[in-house]
Amino acid sequence: MNKKVISLIALALVSYAIFVALVVTFYDDNPANMKWEDREEYNRQYIGKLQLEQFTFEQALTDLGSPDITEAKKSDNSNYQVMFYRTHHVKSDGITTIEECTALLFKDGVLTGIGKSAHEMFDQL
Repeated sequence: MNKKVISLIALALVSYAIFVALVVTFYDDNPANMKWEDREEYNRQYIGKLQLEQFTFEQALTDLGSPDITEAKKSDNSNYQVMFYRTHHVKSDGITTIEECTALLFKDGVLTGIGKSAHEMFDQL
């Protein structure tokens, strides 16, 4: 009886290890492939860890994917781009609005503002 129980436990552990290896190998956790609820949570947590002037436009595209909304302009020989990533649900209408997003402001490709103040700074340029 003990050998049978030990065999079953060993089989379960091997099966679990194979399952974990397959998930780690083949699962692509790209934000673009996530459900909208999961993507909002991912964006919220990721953006919460960002530091000004330590994050670039290219990193945003690589790590967060394409923004939900974006705007750009040139002012004082600098390029400004504000990217909006959905971080909180407001209304179930199938349309993502600025009110449902967190803004990331980039000046010449470097993060200079996050959140509502970033959007306000962009509007004042």
